[in-house]
Amino acid sequence: MRSATAREVPQHVFAAAWQDGAYVVDVRERHEYVAGHVPGARLIPLFTLDGRAADLPRHRTVYVICASGVRSMRAVIALAAAGIEAVSVAGGTSAWQSAGRPVVVGAKAV
Repeated sequence: MRSATAREVPQHVFAAAWQDGAYVVDVRERHEYVAGHVPGARLIPLFTLDGRAADLPRHRTVYVICASGVRSMRAVIALAAAGIEAVSVAGGTSAWQSAGRPVVVGAKAV
C-alpha cells in the first residue's frame, strides 16, 4: 500500500535525474510555464492532472515541478493514489533558476 504522504527530492538529485533524461511534469499554469521552465518538462497544470494521469508512465519515476514545491507536492499525492511513482522537486522552478540551471522560455515541450 502506498503512503498518503508525498515524496520530495532535493534539487541536486533532480538535476542528476534530469541529466539522465528524467520524465518531468510541470504542474504550473500555462503562463508560468511559458515564462520559463525546465527543458523537456511537459506542461500538465495541476487542475487538469486527474484527467491526464493515465497518460503518464508507470514504469519510471515522474518528477513533478511547480514554482516552489507546494503544487507539486499536491500532485505527487494524487499521482501516488493513481498508482504512479512520482516525486516532487524541492524548491521548484524558482530554485532551479536560482541555481543557474537552464530554462526554456516559450511554449516548447508543452
